[in-house]
Amino acid sequence: MLPADGAGGSGAVAGALPWVVAGVLLAALAFAIVVTTPWDPLGDVGGVEADVGRDFSAAEQSAADDYQSRIRPPSYLGLAVGLGVTVVLGLTTLGARIVSAAARPVGGGWVWQVLLGGLAVLLVVRLSTIAFSAWAESVRRDGGLSTRSWAEWAADIAKSFGLQAAATLLALLIFVGLARALPRWWWAVGAVAAAGFVVALAFAYPLVIEPVFNKFTSLPDGELRTSLLAMAEQDGVPIDDVLEADASRRTTTLNAYVSGLGATRRIVVYDTLVAQSPPEQVRNVVAHELGHAAEGDVRDGTLLAALAAAVGVCALGGLLAWPWLLGRAGADGAHDPRVLALVLAIVAVAGLVTAPVQAVVSRRVETRADLHALNLTRDAQTFAEMQRSLALAAKTDLDPPAILFGMFASHPTAPQRIAFARTWAHLHDAPEPVDLAPVAGSGR
Repeated sequence: MLPADGAGGSGAVAGALPWVVAGVLLAALAFAIVVTTPWDPLGDVGGVEADVGRDFSAAEQSAADDYQSRIRPPSYLGLAVGLGVTVVLGLTTLGARIVSAAARPVGGGWVWQVLLGGLAVLLVVRLSTIAFSAWAESVRRDGGLSTRSWAEWAADIAKSFGLQAAATLLALLIFVGLARALPRWWWAVGAVAAAGFVVALAFAYPLVIEPVFNKFTSLPDGELRTSLLAMAEQDGVPIDDVLEADASRRTTTLNAYVSGLGATRRIVVYDTLVAQSPPEQVRNVVAHELGHAAEGDVRDGTLLAALAAAVGVCALGGLLAWPWLLGRAGADGAHDPRVLALVLAIVAVAGLVTAPVQAVVSRRVETRADLHALNLTRDAQTFAEMQRSLALAAKTDLDPPAILFGMFASHPTAPQRIAFARTWAHLHDAPEPVDLAPVAGSGR
């Protein structure tokens, strides 16, 4: 029976409101994804079928398969264990007890519970997967992909954890602070704050996070630097500088990217790419990355992520009003720091559930960037050779299992991208890339 003043009814409405707003924002997010994603960059045309054997020899396929068979177990077991530990901490009172115990020596105030307790939970999760990370690193070292010493690997692990923990704890501190200051409306203000937090991180990443892991120097004056700047100017993408990253201190893989936004945008090339690839292949890699800048992919991705963060906070507002869930976690509500492990568990599960959507959108965006590179360079042959070189250097999965590809692949496979270049060549009456697989006795 409802109270005479109608408080029960108003409470029910208030409890449903976060879900209503989350639903509206989710619909807006779905619409934005549909509108901004280039679902079919080449239009409705029949494409060339991907054929691994045309461009990779049996020995190369076997080497890639062997490496992938060794790197998958630590990678996916680490993911599963990390997720499992996070869920156990969140859906039992163990996480709440860790949060309380960590802050007890300094008085147990809510700020200390968030900072020390949150850090303790993050540490427990990270330590539960450290053996799998070491296993994966040993596979990379055996495969010739990692050039780090074990001390350098440990330093990178510490840096990565420190940056992740700092960002996570700041977000959690804002989250609990808002819930304590605005018990009924924290989720609404929090949704706006979360969206702003995502945008701020996007701006800070190239200036604050990238320099933690690599040193950057201006690419020396010369034909390569001049040609990259000229290509960017031709493409209408303002570039502040061309930088070379000392990636060889960590890896033998080849890569380049366009970093920064607005006036701070710069082309970054790995020193491994400059040292090992012909200039025309370097230009092709950079042309692909310029495509992301020209099409506004970083901007669109940031805005989509910001909207997704807002949806997530509103959904949290609904979930954390559920007494059963709070009881499982041993917390009293969103204002209680003991809820942190539950929040981290919800975020982790949401990330896994939405991974296939993120992957398919990413693959379409990468395909559009490939199209941009082909249109810019008009050189399908070099594009195909570049894709082969990148795949061999990284020992990427040339024909991954469908479930893994659908769940986690952010890029099309190398054979798919080479087939795309052949389709582009047919549509533009350009020479089709020749078969690239080495032929015995041919010298290539």
